[in-house]
Amino acid sequence: MNGTDVSTTSSIDGVPTYLGGGDPAGRFDNYYPAWVANLADDVTIEGSLLDGAAQGPDAVRTIVGAIRELYDHQEFNFAGPWGDDRFLEDYTAQVRGEPIACVVLVTLNSAGKAQHIAANYRPRSSLLLLSRLLGERFAGTGYSKYFVASERETDVTATSITHGGST
Repeated sequence: MNGTDVSTTSSIDGVPTYLGGGDPAGRFDNYYPAWVANLADDVTIEGSLLDGAAQGPDAVRTIVGAIRELYDHQEFNFAGPWGDDRFLEDYTAQVRGEPIACVVLVTLNSAGKAQHIAANYRPRSSLLLLSRLLGERFAGTGYSKYFVASERETDVTATSITHGGST
């Protein structure tokens, strides 16, 4: 029997943290990311939700604001400094009833302003839903290019990722 045979394993599934339901103690009630008000002039935002990187304070505020508006609710598990020049956020939320979680790393410049924001969302199905909703919201604007444009594109992307094929 080789070491990779999982047919006799009773369970390989863990409980994903994006389902929330953890201890509410330690949550950040009424938290708002202060770094949004302290952005460098050439700040960039990128991550698993976007194709490419958007640049500039208006772009960051517009995108972050739209994301927050689409959340049914949001619970922060952690928000605070990480080292001398970084800020970290870890939260769970819901979009149209679907669970989503995100870890945000904000890198500060020498003046203490947010220079770069990188956000990693999970699970993929909720990430694609949120990206599609943002694509719809930003349709006809310069921001639309960063997000999934339609439900069809979401389905094709998910199928391509699942099956490793090209679209």
